[in-house]
Amino acid sequence: MAAPRRGAYAEEAAEVEVLNANVEKMKALRKKIAASHGRLEESGKIVGDALGPMYANTQHLHTMGRNIDAIQEQIEKLKAPLDSRDREEQIIRSRPEKVGLQEYMSSIDRTSKALRGLRSANIKSNQKAIADLNDLLQVAMQNLEQVFRDVLRRDSTPIEPLKQLTTKQDFPRLHSKTISQLRTINQHVAGYASQVSQPGALSPSARAYATERGQYITLSLSNLATATMSTARKVNADAVYKQGSNGITLYAQGLQGMYTAEYDSITNVFAREEWGAVLQATCQDSLGAFGKTMQKLASHVQENLLTDCYLAYEIVDVVSKASLELESRTGELKHAISDALKPVRETAKSSLPTLLNDVRTKVQQMPTLPQDGSGVPLTSDIMTRLQLMTSYLPPVCSLLRSLGDGGWSAPNTGSSTSSLPTMKSFDVGADGKDLFSHYATDTIDALLTNLDSRAKAMLRGRSLQGVFLANNISIVERMISTSELVSLLSSPQKLEQWRKASTRAYMDAWKEPSTHLLDQITAKAPRPTSTGQAVDSAAVVKSLSSKDKDNIKEKFRNFNTSFDEMVQRHKSYKMESEVRRQLGKEVQSFMEPLYTRFFDRYHEIDKGKGKYVKYSKAEMSSVLSSLA
Repeated sequence: MAAPRRGAYAEEAAEVEVLNANVEKMKALRKKIAASHGRLEESGKIVGDALGPMYANTQHLHTMGRNIDAIQEQIEKLKAPLDSRDREEQIIRSRPEKVGLQEYMSSIDRTSKALRGLRSANIKSNQKAIADLNDLLQVAMQNLEQVFRDVLRRDSTPIEPLKQLTTKQDFPRLHSKTISQLRTINQHVAGYASQVSQPGALSPSARAYATERGQYITLSLSNLATATMSTARKVNADAVYKQGSNGITLYAQGLQGMYTAEYDSITNVFAREEWGAVLQATCQDSLGAFGKTMQKLASHVQENLLTDCYLAYEIVDVVSKASLELESRTGELKHAISDALKPVRETAKSSLPTLLNDVRTKVQQMPTLPQDGSGVPLTSDIMTRLQLMTSYLPPVCSLLRSLGDGGWSAPNTGSSTSSLPTMKSFDVGADGKDLFSHYATDTIDALLTNLDSRAKAMLRGRSLQGVFLANNISIVERMISTSELVSLLSSPQKLEQWRKASTRAYMDAWKEPSTHLLDQITAKAPRPTSTGQAVDSAAVVKSLSSKDKDNIKEKFRNFNTSFDEMVQRHKSYKMESEVRRQLGKEVQSFMEPLYTRFFDRYHEIDKGKGKYVKYSKAEMSSVLSSLA
């Protein structure tokens, strides 16, 4: 057993020896590796010390290269506008007609872009280039503005508005192709102008539009302005203006039609914020011409105020309506047109108190009055005035509103606080009718008051004065009832007062014959009872003394004379049929009861011989009835 154990130990010992030998080898190898590592570290340090500066220099060179590339790129960008300047200048100075409008505007766009680039660079050395490009763009804008004018002129041949008005055609607008060109040009011109002009100022293209189209409108309307003045001239100085005979209606309609059409064209060419300003500028010259026409018309009306005030009313009406219509369509021009209308409006307003004063003046200037009591032509003339005014009720009511109720009788009624019409101004409502009713009533009252005063001074006898006044009242009433005045003058109170006054004046003369029918004789016979029992005339007469009988006979004689004279006088008066009926009934209702009573008591005074009692009751009734 021992021998095999020893053999195993020997084998293991040998293996240990081998392992130890290997360990030693590994240690030796490790030392070599460590030595090599040390040498490598030393070599790496040497290499690192040598390569570090080289790497840093390389990185710096890379950064510098990138910066140089960027600078070169910017230089190229800065050079690009300068390089293209010659090419763009050649296009721009060649005018749009040669290179084509689209190419011309593209060149302007490129030049503008280049200019913005130079300005954003903010390099001092670029200032000359910036100035050159600015000058070039100014030339471009001038050329574009000229093209803008040329395009406008091709579509701005003056027209004759009368054709559109008589045929009910629309007024011409700019053609769609023209609008497209103008809009494109305006966008470029306005865009440049916004950079160099004051805020709120019209662009050059807008000014060009206002000039060219303004001239077109002014020339187109000139014939209407001339016709308006020529139709205002009077052949007969005393002729009253006839409604619609003046050309102002066509003038106002032409003005409205052309302005409305122009506004439609403007809205298709310019930006919204420019519409109002461009329209105002475009219409300025034609509105100036319109204003001059209004001043001439105002002077003409002022010189012929009593006959041509109706022309002023018509002008106020048609022009104010056109102004309101334009405002509703465009939102503009109301104030400008109202200012132009102001001279005519003020003249028209001054006519209302003037006409009222004229009534008083003409009555007081009458050299004579009709001795037959007939009405005077002046009454018909004054009522015709009022009738004519109803044909111009909207403007007249507007003028009366501005005067205020009763203002037509106040001093300084010609001044106005405002000449601007409103829709309410032309609303002939209750207030407008009331004002006109008051004015017409004041006119009639002034007429009758002055006629009454004049009659008292120039006509002998209250009876004749009463007939004269009644005849004129009848004319007034008839002309009211047969015209539009009947619906406007609803209250007859004042006329009724005048009618009663005229009746009292006329009946005053009938008091004289009536006094002969009044007796204070005390007869023995009883008075008639209230039951209507017949009076015994024979008994009454029998009871009278001789003196009383003579007195009754004298009363009958005096009555007959006075009554016959009054009947003859009544029939000699020239009366309107209504007046004759009314006064005849008044006389009959007054005289017949008195005569009947007196006749019943005393007709037996001449025992039926007719020596004293000329009229029976039936004959008296017949004579009195014939007076109506």
